[in-house]
Amino acid sequence: MSDVLSGAEFKRQLRDGKPKIGLFLNSSSPTVAEQLAHSGYDWLLVDTQHGPMGYESLSGMLAGIANGGAKSLVRVGSYQDRPGIQQALDMGADGVLVPYINTAEEARQAVSCARYPTAGTRSVYFPQRSMNREGLLGYAGAANANTIVALQVETASCIENIDEIAGVPGVDILFLGQNDLCMSMGLYEKYEFPHMYTSPELGAATDSLRAAAKRNNVILGLFLFGTSRVGEFLEKGFPFISIGNDLHHILTQAGAYVKDIETVSKEKGRDWGRRPTALI
Repeated sequence: MSDVLSGAEFKRQLRDGKPKIGLFLNSSSPTVAEQLAHSGYDWLLVDTQHGPMGYESLSGMLAGIANGGAKSLVRVGSYQDRPGIQQALDMGADGVLVPYINTAEEARQAVSCARYPTAGTRSVYFPQRSMNREGLLGYAGAANANTIVALQVETASCIENIDEIAGVPGVDILFLGQNDLCMSMGLYEKYEFPHMYTSPELGAATDSLRAAAKRNNVILGLFLFGTSRVGEFLEKGFPFISIGNDLHHILTQAGAYVKDIETVSKEKGRDWGRRPTALI
């Protein structure tokens, strides 16, 4: 498809401040992945860290996302997950999200796994899905520029080392995980939910991240549940935003229908109430 945005252009637009909104996928369903790729999101991320997908289902999900034209990323196990990074990129993912980064050395190892020599240590092989469109030389020659390398900012140690991490060559996105960062900083113990998310401690950590990213021309991203704070973080310079995951979308939309049915049934004198729900 000639109109597919290259990874390099995708990153350039993000660095220019153009929002790219996406969604995590945890359902291990190629069908759901393909359908959501046709729903208007710029990117979809297959979450192998917290989702039950193996390589075969991952392959189907990435094919489905490509069919819909969205950019695809995979959250792998860690910076040490060389097989996961290799498989994701060989199967055609446009990039990877590497969780639990604490130091610049860990960031360098993650980048190395995602880039071909001499900039990295990714192994080259042919044929594979990533090379079907441009061929071996067309893909491999541009892969280091096109591959999206995102690192998760989710620990107190990461914030302490954020200047060095942001300065590692090849880091494209620093992706804020507020839930884990709050836990790592002890804010769940200090504050009643949900006040940790607006605490001065998290605010200061976020400001440190923003400053380091700006100094190093690194893109800022984060995970949100829903859209209520999207405008706030767009103003703070976060153009790469997830508004939840596929399972949360299913639960919230089902919850909306259930609420409507409760209201309608009561109005008609045929009271109906929902069964217990995972949404608290």
